[in-house]
Amino acid sequence: MTKVDVVLGLQWGDEGKGKVVDVLTPNYKAIARFQGGPNAGHSLKFGGEEFVLHTVPSGIFRENSINIIGNGVVIDPVILMDEIHKIEAKDGDISKKLLIAKRAQLILPSHRMLDAASEAAKGASKIGSTLKGIGPAYMDKTGRNGLRVGDILAENFKEKYNALKEKHVGMLSLYPDFTYDNSEYEQKWFAAVEELKRFSFIENEVLVNQYINDDVAILAEGAQGSLLDIDFGTYPFVTSSNTMAAGVCTGLGIAPSKVGKVFGIFKAYCTRVGSGPFPTELFDDMGEYLRQAGHEFGATTGRPRRCGWLDMVALKYAVMMNGVTDLIMMKSDILNDLDTIKVAVGYKQDGKVIDWFPYDGAENIEPVYQEFKGWKSDICGIRDYESLPQEFKDYVAFIEKETGVNVRIISVGPDREATIVR
Repeated sequence: MTKVDVVLGLQWGDEGKGKVVDVLTPNYKAIARFQGGPNAGHSLKFGGEEFVLHTVPSGIFRENSINIIGNGVVIDPVILMDEIHKIEAKDGDISKKLLIAKRAQLILPSHRMLDAASEAAKGASKIGSTLKGIGPAYMDKTGRNGLRVGDILAENFKEKYNALKEKHVGMLSLYPDFTYDNSEYEQKWFAAVEELKRFSFIENEVLVNQYINDDVAILAEGAQGSLLDIDFGTYPFVTSSNTMAAGVCTGLGIAPSKVGKVFGIFKAYCTRVGSGPFPTELFDDMGEYLRQAGHEFGATTGRPRRCGWLDMVALKYAVMMNGVTDLIMMKSDILNDLDTIKVAVGYKQDGKVIDWFPYDGAENIEPVYQEFKGWKSDICGIRDYESLPQEFKDYVAFIEKETGVNVRIISVGPDREATIVR
């Protein structure tokens, strides 16, 4: 009996999960997204082309793979079908290798309006939503009002849709300054719903557990990042789902004992999109250097990402909470030209130094840094660990010692091949 391996981000998202899943998928038959919605932006680069996936699992371009959108995901049919059209323009019909959970929740056009109205009303205290309707969709899920993919096949689907839409219209009346017109998007939405019917809607919990019993290798793919978890992230500046490994159980329908390896992905530095605490954020030339060198602009929104040094306190917290078994370091090459590299090893708060991630998400704290000598060389063409500069290996050894977990994979460039597997 096999177990489900997990790959997820250990920071505030944008760690490079798409590339890693694409690199790992030759070892797995099935790849399953277990949470989040189209606020994800998983970038894949191969064969001189780049693809950004928002809802479809990142194994979709691998031959003979099975890709499952799990019950923990929220789906906007318009965005999903746009994505499918782009994939099929390159790869042909994918209806046989993309399966969709009946229990996955649907994002309605009116969810998007509620998202925009709520964010606008927050003013300066806005959380930095991607305005895709994800938060309101999860609210309807927990409020037991939501529509699910399986409802698409019901005879009274339109009635259910209209009932939920009317509820949303009533809620939108609480924002008298917010104007909207959903008619055009609603037409696209229903057209996309019809087109989705050519895909198999499944009880993913039954299929995934059958795969486990049949020794089919499964990789669960997370979205966003651990520090955006609804419970354990920098609340309220978080996403609306459980982004940590525990979310695999509820997002795919498996028991905790069925979770195997947990691959935790982190950048060699830190980034964040949107509002919220970011202890190591840099507001100087170095921050701008990381942004430009690392092309740190959101794959989903295009927003410039906030940049800063690696935060070891937050990383150790995420490793602990996820039970990470294997670390994967991304964007190491962005630090190629630096004389000195810093890592936060503690926080100074109220005159005391702490080494844990606090309840308030490390607001109003000053990071305590340890400095490392940069490797000052181009590592992009290196494919084996032994050939890397000693300064780089020292940086990796420090991370391993602090976290207690080995760095198994190191990315030295955006392409599929620019990867060192130890």
